[in-house]
Amino acid sequence: MKKVLIIEDEDKIRKIIKTFLEKKSFKIVEVADGKDAIDSFLTEKPDLVILDVMLPHKNGFEICKEIREFGNTPVLMLTAKTQDNDEINSFQLGADDFLRKPFSLEVLLVRVNKLLNISAKGVIQISNIIINEQSRNVEVAGNDIKLSPKEYDLLMYLYRNKNIAVDRDKILNDVWNFSYYGDDRTVDTHIKSLRKKIGQDIIETIRGIGYMLKI
Repeated sequence: MKKVLIIEDEDKIRKIIKTFLEKKSFKIVEVADGKDAIDSFLTEKPDLVILDVMLPHKNGFEICKEIREFGNTPVLMLTAKTQDNDEINSFQLGADDFLRKPFSLEVLLVRVNKLLNISAKGVIQISNIIINEQSRNVEVAGNDIKLSPKEYDLLMYLYRNKNIAVDRDKILNDVWNFSYYGDDRTVDTHIKSLRKKIGQDIIETIRGIGYMLKI
C-alpha cells in the first residue's frame, strides 16, 4: 500500500482528499501545520507528498525545498492562488506536479497515480484490490492475499472478461484447459474460495449462466 503525506491546513480540503484516497487504497498521513511537516516526512517516509503552498508557520515552498534535501520523493503542490508565480516557484524548488484549487478529485487521482507509477503496465487496480501481473501478487485494502495458482488465473480471467457473464463450461475450458476432466463444481469451489479472500461483492453470480466480475 502506497503512503501519501497530506500537508494542508484547511481541514475540509484535507479530510476530503484523505477520504477519497483511502477509498482508492492509499495509506494517508495528515499534517495541518508547516512546522510539523518535515518531522512527519522523516518519520513516516511517505511515497508521495501532497503539499499546500499557504501553511501556518512555514510555507509550502520552504517545505518542498527541505524535502528535496532528503531525496526525490514526489511532491504535488496545491494552491488557491491564480498567479503563475506559485507554479513557477514550485517547479524551481523541485516540485513534480502542481494543481490549482478547486480541482477534481479524479484529476488529483490521475496526477497521484502518474507520480507513483501505479498505472504503469503490469499493475491493475480494481476498487481496493491491486494486482501485480509480473509478481502475481494480490493486495486487498493494503494486505497481501495468498491466492493459489488457479485462484489467481481465475481472477485474471474474470478481469479480462469484466462486466461480461461467463458460463461455467467456458471458465472450465479456458482456465483449466481442455485436458482437465472436471465439472463445473470445480469452478464454483474456486469462486467461493476467491470471494472469501478478495470480498464477496466483486464477483457476481449470474443465475443460469455463471459468473461476472463487476466493475
